[in-house]
Amino acid sequence: MHVPATLVRGGTSKCWLFPQVHMPADRDRIERILVDAYGAADPVQLDGIGGATPTTSKAAVVGASAHDGVDIDYLFAQVGIGTGTVEWGSNCGNCATAIALYAVAEGLVPLRDERTPVVMRNINTGAVLEAEVDTPGGRVQEFGDRTVPGTLAGGVPVGLAFRHPSGAATGRLLPTGRPAEVLPVGERSLAVSMVDAGAPVVLVDALRAERTGAETLEQMRTEVPWLRAARHAAAIRMGLAEPGAAPGDAVPKVGLVGSPVAYTTTLGEHVGAHEYDVSVRMLSMNSPHPAIGLTSAVAVAAANLVEGTVVAEASTVGGRGVLRIGTPAGVLAVESSGTGPDRVTVARAARVLCQARILVRDRALPAAA
Repeated sequence: MHVPATLVRGGTSKCWLFPQVHMPADRDRIERILVDAYGAADPVQLDGIGGATPTTSKAAVVGASAHDGVDIDYLFAQVGIGTGTVEWGSNCGNCATAIALYAVAEGLVPLRDERTPVVMRNINTGAVLEAEVDTPGGRVQEFGDRTVPGTLAGGVPVGLAFRHPSGAATGRLLPTGRPAEVLPVGERSLAVSMVDAGAPVVLVDALRAERTGAETLEQMRTEVPWLRAARHAAAIRMGLAEPGAAPGDAVPKVGLVGSPVAYTTTLGEHVGAHEYDVSVRMLSMNSPHPAIGLTSAVAVAAANLVEGTVVAEASTVGGRGVLRIGTPAGVLAVESSGTGPDRVTVARAARVLCQARILVRDRALPAAA
C-alpha cells in the first residue's frame, strides 16, 4: 500500500510531510507507518526514506486547523535511527518552515501579494508559530536564493516567528525558578541553565566544563556521552521525566554555551569573534547538531534576556533583543521582542523537493487507517 507525502527542505533539515487526511488519527498507528516507511529499525535507514541523520529523519502530519486564528495543525515526529521508534515530545522550527511553504504550495492558505502569512499550531507542544512566505505577485515560488547557515543552497524566503514561546512544556521559562544552578552528573558538577522556550533545553556553561562552546563537530562527538547524561539529569529536575524512568534522547535538548572566539565553519568560512555574540554547540538526539535547531535558538535567545543565565553571562549582549549565535555552520541572528519574550523571530528558507507515494507494508497500515 502507499501513502502520499511531500519532501521539503526547511532551513537545515529535510522533512517528509504527510497530509492528515491520508493518515490515521491514532499516534501509535502513525508511528508504525513512519517506522516502516523510514526503515527506522536500520541504523543506516537504507531500506526506507530516512536520511540516517537526526536532521534528515523528521516527519510531520499536516492538516487544516479547526482552531480560531490558526491555519495549520501539525504533529511533528523525530523518527529514530536504528531504534524502530519515534520521539513525539518536541517541536522543530525547521520543519515548521517547511510546513509554511507546503501550506502555500498546496493551497491550504489563501495567497497574498508579496508575502503570504501562515499561522501554525504544533500539536506536540501547543506552540503557535507565525510564518510569512514570499509570494511575489501572489505566486508560489518553486526556487529562491535566500541561504541560511549550514547550506549553500538557496530557498524561498520564509520569516518564522514563535509566539509566546515560554513554558509550553513546563509552564515556566525557568522550570526550576533559577537562572543558573549546579547540576550533578556522575562525577561532574555542571553549571547549567534550564530553560523552556521554543523547546525545553539544558545549556551547559562551557568554560566551567573546561570547554569553549566552539568545538568542531568532530570534537563534539567525544562530548556526547556526558552531555546525554546531563540531558537525562536535567529532564528529572525540569519535571519532564520521573526518577528511574527510561531516559529519552529528544527532550530536553542539550548543548554547550561559551563566549565568542574565532572559528572556521563546516563550510570552511572563517568567523571572527567580533562577528557574533555567543557560541553554542547543541546535540540533535545523540549526534552533534550541524547547525542549531530553531527551537534551541529560541531558548538561547530567551535565556539571553535573563540576568544570571549561562547565556547572558557568556554573551557580549546579555539582556538585548537581537542575538547573533555562532554555530558550527555559521552565524544565526535571532530577534526577541516584548517581555517573556512575546515573540522570537528568525529568517529562514525552504524548498519543495519532491512529491511521492511512499510504499509501506500492509502490516503498517491498519484497516482503520
